[in-house]
Parts: sequence; C-alpha cells; structure tokens
Amino acid sequence: MAVQRTDAASWLRELVLVYAMCWTVSLGFVEGQTGQLNVDASPQNARKIPDKMFGIFFEEINHAGAGGLWAELVSNRGFEAGGPNTPSNIDPWLIIGNESSIIVGTDRTSCFEQNPVALRMEVLCDSKGTNNCPSGGVGVYNPGYWGMNIERRRVYKVGLHIRSSDAVSLTVSLTSSDGLQKLASHTITASKKQFAKWTKIEFHLKSSQTNTNSRLQLTTSKSGVIWLDQVSVMPSDTYMGHGFRKDLASMLANLKPQFLKFPGGNYAMGNYLRNAFRWSETVGPWEERPGHFNDAWGYWTDDGLGFFEFLQLAEDLGASPVWVVNDGSSNLHGLLGASQNEEVSTATIASLVKDVVDGIEFARGGPKTTWGSVRAAMGHPQPFNLDYVSIGNQECWMLYYRGNYQKFYSAIKAAYPDINVVSSCDKSTISPSNPADLYDVHVYTSSSDMFSRTSMFDNTTRSGPKAIVSEYAVTGKDAGKGTLVAALAEAAFLVGLERNSDVVEMASCAPLFVNDNDRRWSPDAIVFNSWQNYGCPNYWMLHFFKDSCGATFHPSNIQISSYNQLVASAITWQNSKDKSTYLKIKLVNFGNQAVNLSISVSGLDEGIKSSGSKKTVLTSSGPLDENSFQQPQKVAPVSSPVDNANEQMGVLVDPYSLTSFDLLLQPSKHSTI
Repeated sequence: MAVQRTDAASWLRELVLVYAMCWTVSLGFVEGQTGQLNVDASPQNARKIPDKMFGIFFEEINHAGAGGLWAELVSNRGFEAGGPNTPSNIDPWLIIGNESSIIVGTDRTSCFEQNPVALRMEVLCDSKGTNNCPSGGVGVYNPGYWGMNIERRRVYKVGLHIRSSDAVSLTVSLTSSDGLQKLASHTITASKKQFAKWTKIEFHLKSSQTNTNSRLQLTTSKSGVIWLDQVSVMPSDTYMGHGFRKDLASMLANLKPQFLKFPGGNYAMGNYLRNAFRWSETVGPWEERPGHFNDAWGYWTDDGLGFFEFLQLAEDLGASPVWVVNDGSSNLHGLLGASQNEEVSTATIASLVKDVVDGIEFARGGPKTTWGSVRAAMGHPQPFNLDYVSIGNQECWMLYYRGNYQKFYSAIKAAYPDINVVSSCDKSTISPSNPADLYDVHVYTSSSDMFSRTSMFDNTTRSGPKAIVSEYAVTGKDAGKGTLVAALAEAAFLVGLERNSDVVEMASCAPLFVNDNDRRWSPDAIVFNSWQNYGCPNYWMLHFFKDSCGATFHPSNIQISSYNQLVASAITWQNSKDKSTYLKIKLVNFGNQAVNLSISVSGLDEGIKSSGSKKTVLTSSGPLDENSFQQPQKVAPVSSPVDNANEQMGVLVDPYSLTSFDLLLQPSKHSTI
C-alpha cells in the first residue's frame, strides 16, 4: 500500500457525487437512454490480452495474514511480541488464577537463539496440602485473534515446548471464552527429570462441539515451575495442506489469479528499516523465526506466513509470484524528513542487494545451492517459478532510489537474466541507462475520478516497458466499506486496462483482506472474522474479469447521445473444462439512467448459438449498498440464460450496474484464442 493523498478538488468531487447519489436514491432512477454498441470481432483486428493480466496483491494489513489467511490460531505464540527484554508484555495471553496460586513472567531462557523469551509459570498451589489449587487448576490462556473458531469433529494440531525440573501434569484444552465449556483436552504428564531440558510436544485435539469464540488453556494443579515456549494450534485441514485458512484461500482461488504480488507495500518497507520485512528471517522452522513488529499497520507478526509460504500460496493458486523487495528506504523517511536517516545510500546498498539475490536463490536455486537447500529442507526440493521482482514501493522521488535501483537491476540480471525487474519510477524516467522490464503504477482516487480513468492509458506511447498497475482502489466517502458504486468505477478502470493491454501487462486491487476486528483501511475486497467471510462488491466485480487473461480482445465503440456513463469491452475466451468458446461483452453503467442498447457484432468466423449463452449482472437497489455478515450477498452477481442470442440483439442495461453477456459461439475449426 502507498500513503493516501487527497486534495480539495477531489474531496469536492466526492461530496457532489455522494449528494447526487442520495438524490437519485430518494427520487428513483430517471428515464432511460438509447444507444448502439458495435463490436468488431474480426480476427485481423483482434489482439491477445497478456496471460497474467489480472492477479492479486497481498499485504499484511488489517490482520490479513496473522489472524486471517494464515490459519495459526494462537496469537503471540512465542511470547516475543513484547520485545526481547524481560519482563515482556505477553498480550494477549492472560493468567488463570491469582497471585496466591501462580506467578507468571518471562525470561530469556528459551532454547531458540533468535527467540530468547520464554514464559515462566511458578505454580504455588497444589492438589494436596493446605494451599489447594482452584477447581480446574491455574495457568494461562490465549484467546487467539478475537476468539478462536473451534468446530465440532474438526482436528487441531497442537505443538509446544516445555521445560521443568519438577514433575509435570499440564492440561492443554480448547474451551469457550469463559473457560466453562470444554471442547477438547489433553493432559501431558512427565516425571521429575523428563523435561529437565526443553522438549517439543505434539499431539492432536478433536473438538466435541462448535464454539466460534474459543480459547486455548494451559492449566495445572501441581506445584512447581514450568517454562513454556512456541505454543501453536493449527487446523489439520488447511488449504492444500499448506497452512492457509481454507475458506479465505478458496475465495482467492475462485478469482483464478494469474499472479500474486507480496508481501505488501508499506509492510515490505517498514515505517522504520528495522521493522522491514526480512525474507531470510521468515524461512526455516517456524519456531526459529524471530517475527517482527509490523509498524506500518500497528501489530506484531510472528512470520509464520513468511517468504516460503507466499511462494507456496502462489504455486497453490497457479499464480506467478511477484516479490516486492525493500529498496533501502522506509515509509516514514519521506514524511518526516531526511533527519530520520531512513534511506540507505547507494554506496552502502550492497548488502541489501546481495540479500535479494540470495532470496531469488532460495526460490529458484537447486536443492544443493546454499539457499536452495534451505527451501528443500522445508519440503520443496523443486524450485518455485519466481519470475518477477519489484524494487520498492513508489520511492522513485527519494534521493538514492535510482542509484540503488540500478544496483539491484544489474545484480539480479547478472545472476538471473530472465527475471522481470519492476521499477517504481514512471515510464518517462526509464531509458537504456535506467532500464526496467515493467514499471509500477498505483491509483487511489474517488469513484468519479476512477471511472474517468478508463482512458488513463489511451495516449500512452506504445513502445518501451509496460505497466503493472499493482495497486488500485476507490477511496473516499462513496467507497464506504465497499460500495456498489466503488466496484463499478473500478470495473470501468479495468475495462480501460483491457483496452490498453498492449501497454499494461498486469493489474491487481488493494487491499485484499480485512479482519473486521482490525480495520486499518477501507474498502477491502474480502471481509472476515474468526469464522465468517464475505466478498465486497469489488470482489464480485473481479469475477467478471477472471476469464480475460490470455483471451482475445476485440475493439468496440458505443454510440449514445448526452450520456457518458457507459463503457464496454468485448473478448473471446475459451472454457477450459469443455473447450467451448464465448464472446464476452462487458458493460459498466456508472450512471442513474437505464440504457436500451442495440448490440451489433461483426466479423465472427462462426455465428452465435441461439442457446447456451448467459447474462450476469452485478447491481443493487442503491449505488451505496454494501455487503455485510448479515447480508453477504446483498450485492452479488446474478446469472440468467440469454434466449435467442444473436449477432444483432437488443438489451436493457440497468442503472448503476456491471453486466456481462457470455455468448456461446458455434464450434469453429480455427480457434481465435
């Protein structure tokens, strides 16, 4: 993500649009328009859309990963979130019992060198004697990320490290938020010397009930001192078995993304360089990853979702990974001034450059290379298909960016000539002396301005590197938490990208996820909590473009008087399951008038079948409508068959709507794709 900037003119445009929408809703939609759409489907005027045109951009924001896509249920599982000094804040862990029965603190006795902090429990009570423990024992509990979702008959893998010089009887339980309802439990027993050294314990818990607001408890009624560290609870049935929350990863898969850009923008850079994403500290056994404070968005990340996992997710989704690397600067440098000293000079950038080249070796190197062997030890001996590296997050204006960028570019190309290097500078700055394979573009603006940007690339020079529009979003008052009108504006923008896909290579929206308990940015494509999720209108809008990658684009034009709120595109695409070919016509009506549209298609090698076509519409009763946990499908696509589909057909386009017609073509001896 990049820092939002708004000006007075933009604010005024948003205010006027919101007023107009409210007026429209109160008075009803006005009388419709009549227009003509001409589609030239002739092969000689067709153009292939890039194979990776539409993808997704993941940033660790809004607890998107920690407490979201990454399925780990324990928050602060290594007790490191309070920092390396002791005593340390162990939030959100809390104590069961009082000072007469238990004393809980932290010390630096962990067996993990990079994670020195461990939890120390001194149990003063016992099941025998005068100081009896309360019923159920004493200990600590972890509520996870705003409550753990524990489901009946589901199996959870538990792992923890224990040390004690006393005999141990420790009960590990999944319970309701008040501890009264037991869902599953397992008691660890050991003799006096069995845990004299740090020992890892792993087992499975199967829940007998469902509770969406559960917690993990570690309790005992036996006096003595117990040290605990690296406590984990993971569902056993994660997406593709790789640790991703099944429902959220499936929502991504349903978009058929052709690339995954990660780990973020501001998150990759850090507000301060000490808190930037360091890939080498996020690989290897999860217990040995130090984690870091995500100062860009204000929370601790234990880096269970690390560099390896991002590469794995891309592979699981069938997407090309696009790795964003720190260019030697932080987010706050430009905001707070050079006195912050948060930019590495070109003269001293070499170590960061080497780190990036090492990261590529981790992803692509053979299993016997230095870093490839680390990947192989993690269970992936075959290289990942990392073909894109993006240098920085829109820092072209900074003092050392261009010099640093050239160091990264030269080193990457020397080691991996086929890697596509993405520049944060715009196209005008790229030259033989400042080369790039792609240049990054971010667009954050109001819905009215986003709609107008359907023509943003119309006059771009057709030579030189192409753009990756890796972050775009409607922001402002009419964006809300994800409104219909914001989705329609973004759809119009994507129609323009399709039309200009000879100079735009890739595009992805931002942000992707938001945990409803920690909303740092709105709107977002997918909203979730511990047990629910829904797609915002812009998530459903993306479904209209998931067949565009590698499809054939056909020029089209709209003829309509006194109404400039309608944009259209046309492609032919092939269904991978049955190999049927469709002509897809997309129509975005950003205005409050219905349009009676006559569609004329010319140049098809084969005709349109009269049956087998469908119409899909994304609309709602009001342009500011949003989805919610209570109404997750309030704004969602609705499909219906198209009767008597033909090269000449009349259709009605609803106000404030996105409509697609997938017209089934007659079988052809020659594919146009």
